[in-house]
Amino acid sequence: MSQQRTFLLIAWLMLAYLLWEAWSSPQTVDSPVVVTQTADVPTAVPTTPGTEEVPIASASSAALPAVENADALATDVSVVTLSNDVLRLQISTQGGNIVRGELLNYRQTTEDEAPPVALLSSEPGHFFVAQSGLTSAVADSLPSHLATFAAEQTSYSLADGQESVQFAMTWTGTNGNQVRKIFKLARGSYVLDVQQEIHNASAEPIAATAYTQIQREAPKQVGNSFTNPAAYSFTGAAWYSPESKFDKRKFTDFADDPLNITATDGWVAMLEHYFFAAWIPATGVAQDFNTAVVNGRYLIRSIADAAITVAPGQTVSIDTRFYAGPKLQDRLEAIAPGLKLTLDYGVFTVIAQPMAWLLGSLHSLTGNWGWAIVLLVVLLKGGLFKLSESQYKSFAKMRAVQPRIEALKERYGDDRQKFQTAMMELYKKEKINPMGGCLPILVQIPIFISLYWVLIEAVELRHAPWILWVQNLTAPDPLFVLPVLNLITMWLTQKLSPSPGMDPMQKRIMQIMPLAFGVMFAFFPAGLVLYWTTNGALGLLQQWVITKRHAPKA
Repeated sequence: MSQQRTFLLIAWLMLAYLLWEAWSSPQTVDSPVVVTQTADVPTAVPTTPGTEEVPIASASSAALPAVENADALATDVSVVTLSNDVLRLQISTQGGNIVRGELLNYRQTTEDEAPPVALLSSEPGHFFVAQSGLTSAVADSLPSHLATFAAEQTSYSLADGQESVQFAMTWTGTNGNQVRKIFKLARGSYVLDVQQEIHNASAEPIAATAYTQIQREAPKQVGNSFTNPAAYSFTGAAWYSPESKFDKRKFTDFADDPLNITATDGWVAMLEHYFFAAWIPATGVAQDFNTAVVNGRYLIRSIADAAITVAPGQTVSIDTRFYAGPKLQDRLEAIAPGLKLTLDYGVFTVIAQPMAWLLGSLHSLTGNWGWAIVLLVVLLKGGLFKLSESQYKSFAKMRAVQPRIEALKERYGDDRQKFQTAMMELYKKEKINPMGGCLPILVQIPIFISLYWVLIEAVELRHAPWILWVQNLTAPDPLFVLPVLNLITMWLTQKLSPSPGMDPMQKRIMQIMPLAFGVMFAFFPAGLVLYWTTNGALGLLQQWVITKRHAPKA
């Protein structure tokens, strides 16, 4: 196979892959079907008038209220702000729910005065909140996420010299039972520790079941163009268990394929491009994971598989953790097993994870993500040099016999069968394997697609500068310098490549390819175009050197 045909094949394979990913990862969701209760599931007692509920049986046979009506909140609800140096949370006194989460180190745009990214929000159209609560077979004996708590202050911030900041809010039932929710944030951490202290003031034991849940509306469409990386990044629910490992579900599949599994030492999450939120239950406690669609929102929940008995006069604590932040591969695994899999590279995870680690190491060396990308491509091309060498040797041999193939083409005219037979005899005589250049390329494709996924998912590259005119690697090149360099590289590669036996139509297509890809890459993020251009330039240099080395003697 000639270099030009091989290049055409790879180009269209990559284009088809990108189109498939964009088509299979829609960012808009049709109006969901509201889940209704079935006859074999116990019904919850509504705690808020007009509230739609998704009752789920727990170990205590109590049903859980799932989604409060945004227009039917309690009138005495207030918000408490809890912040450290990287995260600012707003926690509602209704249930102790986390109704807003701002990532202080990540701005919405590259402007210095731009507001921080708001991962969590209770605003209509951007609804994305985290909730926790307790349930019991005895009505009103414990607070759900709809109950009203009391807090002493409205703001708690990490002071200079402090390593953590915390506060508590309290719920007191009509029977005297009391629950304190204690929220704690450590310096530099995106993990919120949540502790529920249950004090039984009644004369009877209480069977308490703890649950946590995340609910959100589907995000607005980010664009149909396959040049937008956010169109490929997965948005939806995800969960992890030691048995079934990492799994995920699109919002469009919630109603048709609800989740219902039991897991120990796992977690549940909602993912989006660059960021995610996750509830991480206490270790060693079996949990039931399930999903639902209600009131136009998508919900994933973790509920303890067994209730905790609180004797009269006894106080029991239930601990859990909540993560709201970026997908930082070097920190996530230390928080919980499998959490780094939220950096979703799909089928290329095995290859992509080491590449992400290597990219981070190169950034530590250079201090610049653009140069880290360049060095990573250089290392990959060096590691694959032997494969590339065999590929370009095959191309050099084919280039040497190209005049003879053109002569055969003129001799046999329109008789394609005789021409193909004569050409294969010539290959056999000159010991040329026409497929010799294809196999090395097919081996390299998964590696470079994996690198492509690393660059899409790496939150570290978000708004990161490279040099001079490129001050945002996740935005298109403002001066189109990289797309033009890529176009020139592709054109020179085409000129250097043999094209024996190629018909006029194929030649015209090959002549259009550099221009078509140059225009397309003008809309790609600069970091991806930098990777592609560096790879193409190094490949061109390799091909030129090897072609000169193996050129036929005069």
